[in-house]
Amino acid sequence: MSQLPLSTTIAFLFYVIVVLAIGVYAYTQTKGASDYFLGGRKLSPLVSAVSASASDMSGWILLGLPGYAYLAGMEAAWISLGLTIGVAANWLLTAKRLRIYTHMLDDAVTVPAYLQRRFKDTKIWLKSISSFSILLFFLFYVASGLIAGGKLFEEVFGLDYHIAVVVGVALILFYTLFGGFLAVSWTDVFQGSLMLIALSLVPLLVTGSIGGVAEAVGKIEAINPELLNAFTTVTGEPLSALVIIGLMGWGLGYFGQPHVLARFKAIRSADETGVAAAIGVSWTFLGYLMAILVGFCGLAYLSEPLADPEKVFITLTSLIFHPLIAGILLAAILAAIMSTVDSQLLVCSAALSEDVYPMLAKKPLTSEARLKMGRIAVVVLASLSAILAMDPQSKVQDVVSYAWAGLGASLGPAIVISLYWRSMTSQGALAGVLVGAITVIVWSQLSGGIFDVYELVPAFILSSIAVVVVSLISPPVSDDVGTCFDDMCAKLRDRA
Repeated sequence: MSQLPLSTTIAFLFYVIVVLAIGVYAYTQTKGASDYFLGGRKLSPLVSAVSASASDMSGWILLGLPGYAYLAGMEAAWISLGLTIGVAANWLLTAKRLRIYTHMLDDAVTVPAYLQRRFKDTKIWLKSISSFSILLFFLFYVASGLIAGGKLFEEVFGLDYHIAVVVGVALILFYTLFGGFLAVSWTDVFQGSLMLIALSLVPLLVTGSIGGVAEAVGKIEAINPELLNAFTTVTGEPLSALVIIGLMGWGLGYFGQPHVLARFKAIRSADETGVAAAIGVSWTFLGYLMAILVGFCGLAYLSEPLADPEKVFITLTSLIFHPLIAGILLAAILAAIMSTVDSQLLVCSAALSEDVYPMLAKKPLTSEARLKMGRIAVVVLASLSAILAMDPQSKVQDVVSYAWAGLGASLGPAIVISLYWRSMTSQGALAGVLVGAITVIVWSQLSGGIFDVYELVPAFILSSIAVVVVSLISPPVSDDVGTCFDDMCAKLRDRA
């Protein structure tokens, strides 16, 4: 292991101490399962918005997206544009209705529980299949965060990659295991702020050191002018409409991300979703913009091309900042990783303890038993994801894109349509979950022609069609289901 500058070590230790302190305090505020999984539904708009944004970005915003911009130039802007539109649509179309509906449905904590109670489904298939989809794709999503952590410690501190993964898991487990949703949400605000500061400072200082924006643009043009053209590849070939649709289609994934939807359910009042939406969209837009600029700054500043483009933020930070400042900014990568992994572990834990285990046990569990089971599940899931992350050759971008597509396509259409269509059935929801998940799994294995389109787009479309078609040919919903939907709409109108 390489010798760390003392100031860098101090910066990292300070960050870790703050995060752990938040976890300990949150532990004292966590009294039962509802507190553990949703924070007792008492998040402020600021905490809800920033936590939602920070929890979905992961190490990808500091490693994957800057690396993509470094490699492909303005092509990366299409992903960012699609994601920004997606997060805005998710807040505007989903947040308020989901907050009201889940509270009405006996305080439905998880997505599978919401779907089951929405349709008053007495069978196990909808709840169990949606739980399995969450667990399957989240294992890969959590693994992507651990891969990012491994790269961070391997590059900066000279740690063995496998040891770095284990250290990251241990740290995340501490405050997620004990503090639950409150710890996760409060640390997300701290970590999200650090991420945004880091992303903003790097382009500011790099452009300043090389003589301004115009000089930076000139250096990039000298390397390859196609890097600055959003409508061509780096080789000068036009980007096809299918490729652009696929890149912008990333935004569809937001509708099916349980760790983001959890923030909608946990906000203290449905009336505050508008304020939270404004904060969340602004934060997200700025974060994506700065991440792309980091990639471009790497092109302009670095004299030698990077062997691993995903390390462009790490490299720039190490070169241009004092070791103390570098330590703080590099901690932002750890912050990005932790802010996502903790949320995902908690969602998976909730799916196991709230949905799967009660079905297997065939008896209701007390709040204390659910809390205990949830913490056991966090440990098990973190361990499985760590095993998946042990390949040091893995790419954050690739693993994130697969998990994002799987969750977005399997859950997104079922959730959105269930909030707007009174006649949607449980059979339609189940068909949507299955078709979305299977399409992602199959499509990702194919290539060439139409199969070069990001799998999320066709999977989301086919899942939506499955929801509608199967609902139309299924027996109509019961009067109870219809009345409950009408009550939700009435509450929505009252808050308009």
